[in-house]
This record gives sequence, C-alpha cells and structure tokens, in this order.
Amino acid sequence: MGKIIAIANQKGGVGKTTTAVNLSAALGLLDYKVLLVDVDPQANATSGVGVNPRQIAISMYECLIGHASIMEGMKKVDGPNLYLLPSHTDLVGAEIELVNHPNREVLMKNVLETVKDQFDFIIVDCSPSLGLITLNALTTADSVIIPVQCEYFALEGLAKLLNTIKIVQTRFNPTLAIESILLTMYDSRLSLAKQIVLEVKERFKGMVFNTIIHRNTKLGEAPSLGKSVIMYDIQSTGSVNYVNLAKELLAKNNLPAMKGK
Repeated sequence: MGKIIAIANQKGGVGKTTTAVNLSAALGLLDYKVLLVDVDPQANATSGVGVNPRQIAISMYECLIGHASIMEGMKKVDGPNLYLLPSHTDLVGAEIELVNHPNREVLMKNVLETVKDQFDFIIVDCSPSLGLITLNALTTADSVIIPVQCEYFALEGLAKLLNTIKIVQTRFNPTLAIESILLTMYDSRLSLAKQIVLEVKERFKGMVFNTIIHRNTKLGEAPSLGKSVIMYDIQSTGSVNYVNLAKELLAKNNLPAMKGK
C-alpha cells in the first residue's frame, strides 16, 4: 500500500511544485514507483514533467466530478518509475461545482484509493490556497510536507496552515501527520537565510528536514524544458538536494535508500 504525501502551503512561491516534481523524480530514481498528482489549476507540475495541459483529455478534474477514472487519466512521463495524473485550468471550476456535493471533502480520497496499492508513493502538488481542493488533498493524504522558503516572510501564514491541518485531523483525517517542514531557496551567501534556518529549526524542533534545498539555476531551467532537475542535470546542486531529500524521507519511513536493497 503506497503512502500519499501532500505538498502544501497556501503561500505562493515557496517551492511546492519544484518539490513535488523533483522529490517524485528522485524517489523514482531510487527505484520506487511514484504517482505525481497535480491538483493545482495552474498545472505547473503537469508542464514541469513534459505534458502540455492544453492537450490532455482527462485530468484530475474529470476524475473528481466522476466523468472518468484515474486509470484513464494517468500517464507515464519522462523519468524512472514516474507517472502523472495531470491538472487542467478546469479544476478552478471544481471548487464551485462541488461545493454542494454531500461528500465533497473525500472525493479525491475516493479517486486515489483505487490506485494506492499500485504505487510506493503518491505525491500531491497542492495549489497555493486553503480551498476545497487543498482540503481534499489533506483529507486524502497520510502526511504533508510543508515547503518554507529561507526568506524574510518565511513563517508568514505557516500558523494558519498548521491550524488548518489540525482542523482536518479533527474533522476528516485523524491519521494525517506532518512529515516535515522543508526549507527551500537557501542562499548560503545571505546571513538572513542562515538566521531563518536557525529560527525555523528552533521554533519547530523535530519537525524540519535536515536536507535544505539551495537556490540553483538548474532548478529554474528544468521546468522550461518539461523536465525534472533529475532528468535535466543529475549532477547539479538541485538534483543532489532532492536525492538527499528522498533518501531522508525514506529513512524517516524505515525504507531502504534503494528499493529492494
């Protein structure tokens, strides 16, 4: 049975999609079968692995509203053991269409449960909001990774997200765990970045990944070519960071760094 991990933070520009794409690719590289699920209407994770959102017939939207099955929507994408359930701008409308649905908070859970045992990990890239679709993702997930950028407003909104997670745990998903906070966009040349790392680790002891994602030009270039940084430049700092993150995640879950080893 696979583990579902949501990548969530309602603050934009913190590295959610970058983390979803590249953590998925890194886990695939380590021989774990991964499904990347894009539930952001901007569909950046979809395009980030080489799929044009404007050319897909079936996305998470069709699956949520019951017009298609997840098996019809899934695609094998570039990278070892990596599959995608794409997003589409139509997903914006799902927030409105599903608001009166009697089981609106568990629709995504019903979709993903049908394939959960086919994957080692299902990584869900959430939109920068705390709306119905993100609520669905948190209700579905076994755990959540919270990317936080190493910048001045690093902790802005984090308390609100943690409060939302508590509400989800109380009302919809009592087993939802915080996998860890992930520090992103770290620039070792800036004393402010170093201060933020210390502050976050002090404030959230035991809840922060040891791996830190550094600012790296390859991480910015890879999506424009529809590739994960793993497939774009395996030797780049970005690739090394995300492979190390994947290994740390596996260790936290008592799994070997390479499946089967």
